[in-house]
Amino acid sequence: MPRIIHAVEPLPASLRIGCAGWSLPRALWSEFPPEGSHLQRYAQRFDAVEIDTSFYQPHRRETYERWAASTPGAFRFAVKLPQTITHEQRLVGVMPAFDEFLAQVAGLGERLGCLVVQLPPSLAFDEGVVRRFLADVRRRRAGAVALEPRHRSWFVPAAESLLSRLRVGRVLADPVLFDEAGSPGGWPGLVYLRLHGSPRRYWSAYDDALLARLARRLMQAREEGAECWCIFDNTAGGEAVGNAATLAHLLQNR
Repeated sequence: MPRIIHAVEPLPASLRIGCAGWSLPRALWSEFPPEGSHLQRYAQRFDAVEIDTSFYQPHRRETYERWAASTPGAFRFAVKLPQTITHEQRLVGVMPAFDEFLAQVAGLGERLGCLVVQLPPSLAFDEGVVRRFLADVRRRRAGAVALEPRHRSWFVPAAESLLSRLRVGRVLADPVLFDEAGSPGGWPGLVYLRLHGSPRRYWSAYDDALLARLARRLMQAREEGAECWCIFDNTAGGEAVGNAATLAHLLQNR
């Protein structure tokens, strides 16, 4: 069951803790302001959220505008690229689709914090394809971009160097697929963690000892100059909200 969560004080802008989506487990409703939409209530406790529904279907610009208007000025959204770009066209010839996506998320205005590029497990590293795609992205967007490769061929110096040159952070996703993926990488100026629950993906809660270790790692990365995001996606059993609040509390106390 979800735990009672700590009060969350504002964190530095370079440390963003949140969940995949803003669904609030009923057992914790009393921990949030009673009025407003789920997003409005969520945004009073957290300063970041990841939108992953954009992977499956487009949202109108007006929808993004409404979401932005529901949140405080310091709140930031990470938005996942559509599967048509990453999984169907596999990064090739995708700029028309990317431009359409970018026009939609522009409705977030200054609250657009990061773009998340999750690749299919079958997509191997092809330096030419990746360079063209990311260079085209960078010509259109200067802000934070996090890329989550899931094929082993990406975890090599050539891929790390390319991501670093183009200022793209490599996502650390848990559960970790293989040893080489056990740390974030790419551009050191962005650390992006996507935590799905372990051992049972989407269901398992993280214990306090692991969250304490995670807080130390995030603080170290921030002290080294990185912008840090930590998104909990263990939402199936409602554990993400409690884990995110506990981590934010630990970071605030440090």
